[in-house]
Amino acid sequence: MPHFFYILFSKSANRFYTGSCADLEKRLIRHNAGATISTKHGRPWEMVYFQEFKSKTEALKRENYVKKMKSRVYIQGLVESNKKP
Repeated sequence: MPHFFYILFSKSANRFYTGSCADLEKRLIRHNAGATISTKHGRPWEMVYFQEFKSKTEALKRENYVKKMKSRVYIQGLVESNKKP
């Protein structure tokens, strides 16, 4: 079963959130329902980037790598590289 690394953006909080999951649609619904403490106050959240991986382990490795970068500029670069011209 595929797993995903994703980046959300909150316009109201002007912040990004990174995570990983097996079902992007359900996960976004949970974030926007306030079911996740760390994203409860930034609603609504928008999915701005995702990558698919073959395993949960690979998705978690990617999530941890991006979080270790601790860089908004790095995350913005990922999001911008994903946008269509």
